[in-house]
Amino acid sequence: MSQIAHIDPVCGMEVTPEEAAGSFDYNDLTYYFCGTSCLDRFKANPPKYLEPSEEAPAPIGAEYTCPMHPEIRQIGPGSCPICGMALEPLDVTLEDDNSELHDMSRRLWVCAVLTIPLLLVVMPHLFGFDLSHRVPHGTLAWSQFALATPVVLWGGLPFFQRGWASLVHRSPNMFTLIAMGTGVAWLYSVVGTVSPQIFPNTFRNPMGGVDLYFEAAAVITTLVLLGQVLELRARSATSSAIRALLNLAPKQARIVREGVEADIPLDQVVVGDILRVRPGENIPVDGVVTEGQSSVDESMISGEPMPVAKREGAKVTGATVNQAGSFLMRAERVGNETLLAQIVKMVSEAQRSRAPIQKVADTVASYFVPAVVAVAVLTFIAWAIWGPPPAMAYAVINSVAVLIIACPCALGLATPMSIMVGTGRGAQAGVLIKSAEALEGFEKIDTLVVDKTGTLTEGRPKLAGIQAIGSHDEAEVLAVAGGLELGSEHPLAVAIIEGLHDRSIAPATISEFVAIAGKGVQGQVENRRASLGNMTLMEEIGAASEAAASIANTMRSEGQTAIFLAIDDAIAGVIGVADQIRSTSAEAIRLLHHDGIRVVMLTGDNRITASAVGTKLGIDEIHADVLPEGKIDLIKQLQATGRIVAMAGDGINDAPALAQAHVGVAMGSGTDVAMESASITLLRGDLMGLVRARRLSRATMANIRQNLFFAFVYNVAGVPIAAGVLYPFTGLLLSPMVAALAMSLSSVSVIASSLRLRSVPL
Repeated sequence: MSQIAHIDPVCGMEVTPEEAAGSFDYNDLTYYFCGTSCLDRFKANPPKYLEPSEEAPAPIGAEYTCPMHPEIRQIGPGSCPICGMALEPLDVTLEDDNSELHDMSRRLWVCAVLTIPLLLVVMPHLFGFDLSHRVPHGTLAWSQFALATPVVLWGGLPFFQRGWASLVHRSPNMFTLIAMGTGVAWLYSVVGTVSPQIFPNTFRNPMGGVDLYFEAAAVITTLVLLGQVLELRARSATSSAIRALLNLAPKQARIVREGVEADIPLDQVVVGDILRVRPGENIPVDGVVTEGQSSVDESMISGEPMPVAKREGAKVTGATVNQAGSFLMRAERVGNETLLAQIVKMVSEAQRSRAPIQKVADTVASYFVPAVVAVAVLTFIAWAIWGPPPAMAYAVINSVAVLIIACPCALGLATPMSIMVGTGRGAQAGVLIKSAEALEGFEKIDTLVVDKTGTLTEGRPKLAGIQAIGSHDEAEVLAVAGGLELGSEHPLAVAIIEGLHDRSIAPATISEFVAIAGKGVQGQVENRRASLGNMTLMEEIGAASEAAASIANTMRSEGQTAIFLAIDDAIAGVIGVADQIRSTSAEAIRLLHHDGIRVVMLTGDNRITASAVGTKLGIDEIHADVLPEGKIDLIKQLQATGRIVAMAGDGINDAPALAQAHVGVAMGSGTDVAMESASITLLRGDLMGLVRARRLSRATMANIRQNLFFAFVYNVAGVPIAAGVLYPFTGLLLSPMVAALAMSLSSVSVIASSLRLRSVPL
């Protein structure tokens, strides 16, 4: 009898037979698998995971990257070799990796416990008493050494390690400056404690002693640790939008098999499974309703709070919330194929992309640290030559202040933090940004080119009107037309069939059915020949009339497509089918006009119908009867005149134009090809999404500029003050400890500023 192995051989997780997704017998052991993904990987390569003498392999480590330098990738946590920042997981999960935060927090608390008594020893007057007459100077010096050394060498060890790595990789960064500043202050103080006699008079205070700066080195280290803790906490919040999306997915699904219902883990659902969704539950995966009806809150993908009615045949999206009724659904997309998974993937990739404006910060940052070191050297020289006694002591402490106050991280974080929060906010509002470049570019557009069908309109034609001619009535015209179109999947045919159902009219029985390509259909109804199609077909059978043509032109002027029905070669009626204008299109175009954007419509539809829609919506420019290759030509013509063009469309024939435009926008109701070609996807599929995208782009770019301005001004003002330029006029000098506090808070301020985008109204 086989023994049970309680460890999944693929991922190393503990698993019981009751929890398992599958099992496999090997060498008198039964191996169980925690999920279908592990089972599939095992089936693809069993020997890799099963060796009788070996233990189950450890799980594959997560990949980490730097928020400032997304090109840096490694397995497991660490620090960036370029900027020294803590790496973060490439893929956001519900469980946040807090190992770096925990380490920095532990160091902060220990250092704070040691730094407080150090300040008591060095600055007892702050606490209301004086130790100078009670404790020998040598004892005070060694007490400072004992308290400060663990803080600097243990608490500040990560900073020295990152500072050294920056030199090895020839990428000086903020940790280079911190390591130099605290190292110089601590070493100076150690020498002043151990061998004070080697210092010349220029280093000595008026009483003949050597000033020590143990408290400065310790306080700087502690404050930098505080800044790191605050920064790591704030950086974690930048991924809150993705975690909120991930949290929407239920952990289980209720499967229905052979009339029996049971709850199973979500990762065990496969395509084709029938699932029960009860009131109040999140829909587990993407699929289609097979039985029952309900209303579903789809705000997580559309940003719209109004629930959407669902009945048999309607598509439902995983992670949306079922509200009223219970229904059965068939799973069509599971795992990484669901819309939620694709949204998370797209947002994650966008957050790691780099906006063109980032090049400015990168260029400045590449010169920043060498420039600060040069300023620190010049500060030392200037104070050593022209400073008051003790000149050399002033030179050391002010050069340390210059090194400490400079923070290139604030400059480097200004753009990526805003991009991370902005793209996450967009995803919550149904606006998916594929790259930071698209987010920046959308702010600059001045011309929007839109397709008509599916973009300005619903993309689902509906029966708009029936005009009977002669002795025929509307019910007869619709019944015969419905009989001829029965079974067809053409959008116009579907509109006629739906019109039949809405009016509770039975379709006529048709025999001898014939389809005439590009013209229409024909058949026999009660020994009479019936023909349904365009004017070309009517002319061929000799049924065309001026009265019918006049009715058709009236329908077209109202944005409808005219379909003619002839019985016994005489027109019996004209049917108008219209693709209804989206309820939000007019308001969206008004808002875009208010924003200074010129709206151009191009469509393959006829000019009369296109003009009717364009005039009703206030479109600036209309191009009708345009072939797919003509769309891309129009985009090129607009670009040649100097316009910054965005193109919005939803069909396969829009894909080339979407790729050609400066920014391509795919409507979420369209095809996968269109979405792949576009830089922005609107999940709801209406033009109000464009308004949201424009607001998001403007808010994000404004936030980036504010961050960059703050970082530039902070360093332009802070470094000279730390160098002592105000001393000749005001007698003001900046303590290195104050410089450390300002430096630590600068990065936190940039991140806090970026987090404001989470609440920007769209």
